[in-house]
Amino acid sequence: MIREDLANMRRDYASSTLDEATAATDPLDQFRRWIKDATAAEVLDPNAMSLATCGDDRRPAIRIVLLKYYGNEGFTFFTNYTSKKGRQLEENPNAALHFFWPELHRQILIQGRVEKFDKAAGDAYFLSRPVDSKIGAWASHQSAKVGSREELDGRFTELQQKFGEDVPPPPFWGGYTLKPDCYEFWQGRVSRLHDRLVYTRTADAWEITRLAP
Repeated sequence: MIREDLANMRRDYASSTLDEATAATDPLDQFRRWIKDATAAEVLDPNAMSLATCGDDRRPAIRIVLLKYYGNEGFTFFTNYTSKKGRQLEENPNAALHFFWPELHRQILIQGRVEKFDKAAGDAYFLSRPVDSKIGAWASHQSAKVGSREELDGRFTELQQKFGEDVPPPPFWGGYTLKPDCYEFWQGRVSRLHDRLVYTRTADAWEITRLAP
């Protein structure tokens, strides 16, 4: 087992703090503050997030997707409904999102249930994408086996010729919105004494709890 080099990798975090006195009372406001900070700091792809799902087989899966919309309705991303993540979300709508911004020593975990995004609004977003991205959505039967790279490229070329510049939304493609019931904000601190604030949904408000690092 090769472990020596990794075991010696460590650094101290001392860029900022997170405390109950200055944290927003609403976690959506706190998320808005932090993603603005990440954007201002020119973090690479600040809207990139890990999406964790688990279907009936109880084998968790995780992958990176891009956050496209967020607000009081929840956090929205787009994908192929027939993909592995789509099948798992049909079987079990509970999911988690995770943002990691190492430049700011920050992480956010968001948990909740997922619902399909409004189809008309999703189609409008699809039509705003670059042409090649739209054709790529048609060409990729996401998570299905592919015989070769040439097969995938050939399908893309065929669809380019078929659609030209006028690419309609695929019927198997659309959005999901995660509606949060729990947030955790993590701020790296020195000596591994990190700040962790959890927001839990109560009947009419959000309760803030500090966790030990």
